[in-house]
Amino acid sequence: MNDRSVEQPVEQPVEKPVEQPVDHSVEQEPRFRIRALHTESTVTVYQAYRPEIGNAAARDGRFPPAWSRERMTWIKPSFLWMMYRCGWGSKEGQETVLAVEISRVGFEWALRHACLSSYVRGVHPDRATWQRQLKRAPARVQWDPERDLRLQPLPYRSLQLGLSGEAARRYADEWTVAIRDVTPLAHEIHALVSSRDLDSAARLLPRERSYPVGDELLAHLRG
Repeated sequence: MNDRSVEQPVEQPVEKPVEQPVDHSVEQEPRFRIRALHTESTVTVYQAYRPEIGNAAARDGRFPPAWSRERMTWIKPSFLWMMYRCGWGSKEGQETVLAVEISRVGFEWALRHACLSSYVRGVHPDRATWQRQLKRAPARVQWDPERDLRLQPLPYRSLQLGLSGEAARRYADEWTVAIRDVTPLAHEIHALVSSRDLDSAARLLPRERSYPVGDELLAHLRG
């Protein structure tokens, strides 16, 4: 009998899949959380206006008489959501981008007295109750997808706070501490994004961080 050696199969090294980097900050970010540039006593929100209003407000540090205190006005703690809304200050009537520093006392008063802008089952007892609350509330809240530097939506939400009646008047005449024109900053960041220099653009962004607000203040506002 011929003794033939049995050829053993050669084990090939198992090729490990290439791991893609994970942005843990996005993965771990709560769906509903206020992020803002803030100090111990103030919080910064953003708005965009036509130059006649925006330039006067930045020059004087307060909103001019031409700024209607009887209409609803929306404030946004997220710089990038403001950029999404105003097109980096390019949209008609939104050419001047303002950073409005307001008191935290006023900001939290507005949250406490706000109502969600849309009916949410489980938050409101029923639609009729929500409609009554919305009609009475001097402020309203909606949560829209936060944006990245390319203004693409992120999986978590950004607060938009609408002020009317008493809240709008107090915002303009009591809560406002300082107003800055940040249009040049918006244009500079946009230029860097357009040239694909996202690292440099990110370094210029306002340092927004979690705003320290208790659950009891947001429980009725999580949509």
